Amino acid sequence: MQIRTSQQRGHANHGWLDSYHSFSFANYYDPKWMGFSVLRVINEDVIAPKQGFGMHSHADMEIITYVLQGNLAHKDSLGNVEVIHQGHVQRMTAGTGITHSEFNASNTEPVHLLQIWILPNQQGLKPSYEDKFFTDEQKQNQWCLLASENAEAGSLKVHQDMALYAAKLSERNQLEYALKDNRSAYLQVASGRVEINQKQFNAGDAGMFDAAQTLQIKAVDNAEILLFDLPL
Repeated sequence: MQIRTSQQRGHANHGWLDSYHSFSFANYYDPKWMGFSVLRVINEDVIAPKQGFGMHSHADMEIITYVLQGNLAHKDSLGNVEVIHQGHVQRMTAGTGITHSEFNASNTEPVHLLQIWILPNQQGLKPSYEDKFFTDEQKQNQWCLLASENAEAGSLKVHQDMALYAAKLSERNQLEYALKDNRSAYLQVASGRVEINQKQFNAGDAGMFDAAQTLQIKAVDNAEILLFDLPL
């Protein structure tokens, strides 16, 4: 188990945007932290009311947005115009190229989200978009599959050999996750505090695991976690 604390992440506060970077991104560069397996970016963003990212382009990346709080207005070159809120998960396959904008849809409240980039299993894919709402009940004290290569169990489709799970743990509740051979895991604490294999993790902390092992996760208080099952 390798631990990366919230304070070890890159940080940029632009006034309208307060962002923490788990891996090298924009002006934050650390050659030791360029990604983990096929996971390239996890940015924890808080966007001020009526602020956001204007139209900009991406290519050859799987982009997942997980909204923790607030409402995010999305518009893209495929013609999608959406407002996604807490519980929504959005997936874009940038492929040969996609342009989009993201703005806080509220005039008064910030929007808090995780933006995740996954390296795709092939270049030059056809750009595509989907989003889905997952209820708190689907995540309460159990694993909820959000995204997977084959869109299993109603999850979003990601063009990579990976699976993304979320769980919302009530205080003192426990979960396990058994890693298979030749797999690795990245676990991000979105909120609250948990113990993983008897080590404490706070909000913003992450743990990295490889080889066949079982993760024993216990909530110290109410917590929300994301788990990425990835190739070695």
